Amino acid sequence: MNTLSNSDLTLQVSSHGAELCSIRGNNGHEYLWQADPVYWKRHSPVLFPIVGSVWENEYRHEGRTYQLTQHGFARDMDFELVEESSSYLLYRLVDDEETRRKYPFSFSLEIGYRLEGRRIEVTWRVTNRGTEVMYFQIGAHPAFYFPDYNPVESQRGYLGFDRITGLHYKLISEKGCADVSTAYPLQLNGQGLLPLDVHTFDADALILEDSQVKEVVLYDNAQRPCLALYFDAPVVGLWSPPGKNAPFVCIEPWYGRCDRAHYEGELKDKDWVQHLEPQSVFEGGYMIEILP
Repeated sequence: MNTLSNSDLTLQVSSHGAELCSIRGNNGHEYLWQADPVYWKRHSPVLFPIVGSVWENEYRHEGRTYQLTQHGFARDMDFELVEESSSYLLYRLVDDEETRRKYPFSFSLEIGYRLEGRRIEVTWRVTNRGTEVMYFQIGAHPAFYFPDYNPVESQRGYLGFDRITGLHYKLISEKGCADVSTAYPLQLNGQGLLPLDVHTFDADALILEDSQVKEVVLYDNAQRPCLALYFDAPVVGLWSPPGKNAPFVCIEPWYGRCDRAHYEGELKDKDWVQHLEPQSVFEGGYMIEILP
């Protein structure tokens, strides 16, 4: 575990999965979910080389079929810490024989964390080290404590967005894959906020596609802002474990999305897949801000 700290926040990051594991305020308050397996055993995994599930845990590339489980393998692998300073950590994962059995591309994945004041910048750098076009997805899955969680009450807080009209979402339908045929309107209250309660995620994740929003803010029950995420990713997932009355919500910027249900096409034609030319670099990420 590596630590970054300033007068506002202290972060802890594990080399296993290059996963952010703690965001603690100078008052001792913990913002990031602490991975109780009763609800969900992770903090903030990085999803690579897929986001979500591929249909029947299989995908096809150039006539071959490969097995890959939900969210890919990077979150369960050990990264090398390649750069460290008082405000910055950089981790790297490079393909090997094990990864190529599941994903036949030569790559380097670098994940960085920079702490400045009350802001945490998370960066992703994917390099195609091979000689053919590389197809991949990458995404975030940070889980944040509800500010006013009370297991005997239904209300959980609110989410706010940088847009308040015309928002819509899609749902998971079968085997972790999406029903893309129906878009549901996101029902905001009179203040333009999405009320969260114990039933908000009964149908699993809410998936907002097509760059509808670039900012999501978590509010407490009194509609006071607690933290914000800023991103350029074209898709964002909102999730808390269905039916578990969990104490947290995930705000997940994605450069990708699970397969549509029953998809049996090639990886290169998958919804929201990224195409990276040989010896080229993809850069992405997001920012977390802890609000006063």
